[in-house]
Amino acid sequence: MYKFRIHSGIGMLSACLAIASCKVPAIMPSAENKAVPASYDNNADTTNTSSLQWRNFFTDKNLVSLIDTALKNNQELLVTLQEIEIAKSEIRFKHGALLPTVTAKAGAGVEKVGRYTSQGAGDASTEIEPGKEMPDPLTDFTIGAYANWEVDIWKKLHNAKKAAVTRYLSTVEGKNFVLTNLIAEVANSYYELLSLDKQFEIVKQNIELQKNALEIVKVQKEATRATELAVQKFQAEVLKSQSLEFDILQNIKEAENKINFLLGRYPQEIIRDKDAFSGSLPLTISAGIPSQLLANRPDIKQAELELTAAKLDVKVARAEFYPSLGISAGLGLQAFKPSYLVKSPESLLYSLAGELAGPLINRNAIKAEFNKANAKQLQAMYNYERTILHAYLEVSNQLSSISNLEKSYDLKSKQVDALTRSIDISNDLFKSARADYLEVLMTQRDALESKLELIETKKQQLNAVINVYRDLGGGWK
Repeated sequence: MYKFRIHSGIGMLSACLAIASCKVPAIMPSAENKAVPASYDNNADTTNTSSLQWRNFFTDKNLVSLIDTALKNNQELLVTLQEIEIAKSEIRFKHGALLPTVTAKAGAGVEKVGRYTSQGAGDASTEIEPGKEMPDPLTDFTIGAYANWEVDIWKKLHNAKKAAVTRYLSTVEGKNFVLTNLIAEVANSYYELLSLDKQFEIVKQNIELQKNALEIVKVQKEATRATELAVQKFQAEVLKSQSLEFDILQNIKEAENKINFLLGRYPQEIIRDKDAFSGSLPLTISAGIPSQLLANRPDIKQAELELTAAKLDVKVARAEFYPSLGISAGLGLQAFKPSYLVKSPESLLYSLAGELAGPLINRNAIKAEFNKANAKQLQAMYNYERTILHAYLEVSNQLSSISNLEKSYDLKSKQVDALTRSIDISNDLFKSARADYLEVLMTQRDALESKLELIETKKQQLNAVINVYRDLGGGWK
């Protein structure tokens, strides 16, 4: 049996659809793009520290080992890697829409129609072979292959695939952004731990000084040169410092567990060189020029790719207003008896049809999708501009922080030296009864606070160097 169908009236339908689709909403005007400044603080040097690989930027071998472990086990990074796999699958899905779909079909059925109907009367009067009539009821056996293909005449499917590819590249940049933030967070946590170790050491040294002063006061009390009040004041100060020891120990444990969490492992001791707190990071940072952020910062490149994908989404939504051309075809064998399936050309069936369809009634739904895609495009553009602005301000803040912390550290170092000398002076004066015990207590307390502040300032310096390296776009390469 031969079967060939061509839909009639395609020419008339095409004209109607073309008229119906001619009015397409205009794309909303894009906002003005804002250019980044030419330099940071009038510095036009194009040297950029972010070009350094993180292994060359961080020289502490223990820190490098921790970062290596984090890059293998960190759960947030592993989740991001799966987002990349999801984006890959989306590309394959969009690519599949460009190709014809082919399905195989095999079926069997039975049909009993009334004798006194047009079909029943026709079947009864039909002879398949001399002396053989059509069987009743009538069975039907079919084996065939069927294909459907939407011709991408408006590039709708191609643009959808391009959008999927662009979003895949965006997820890769998202992974790079997670990577650089992870490295910076591990490094910052590591130096926070080293600073706590240093604070613990300072507090222990201060407790020894306070105990020595307490013994002096006890001796002076026995010699009636001091009172019980002075003894109790010194004793309270020792107890306060000993309590501070346990506070720092708790902070050390929490800092270690924070690092262990970033490394994706259960609590264990963090191997570290406690004497490495003072250095092991570059003393100077070359920021380059702001336009280099566009090439180095993964979050900026991610926002740019999201903007490109949003533009393609608008094109896809716009193409929905136009008619779509679909082609379907089938080829197979069909007969009411299995033995007749092999008889050709009697059992052969084939079909070929072309369909042109376009929106007539549901244009409001398509307009809504178009407006949504256009709004998302503007949203992506504003997000891109915001990301650039945020990146510039981050770098500017960190560069300013490095400069101010350097000056603050120098002044605090002089303060610590002066207060350290004043401890010996106050002790000598106290022994000779030329200073009271309160002066000794306040001097020791001020010296301890200044030493702890100096360590905190040093930690902030190290954090600022790490953060500006991250904010310039370093760490993921």
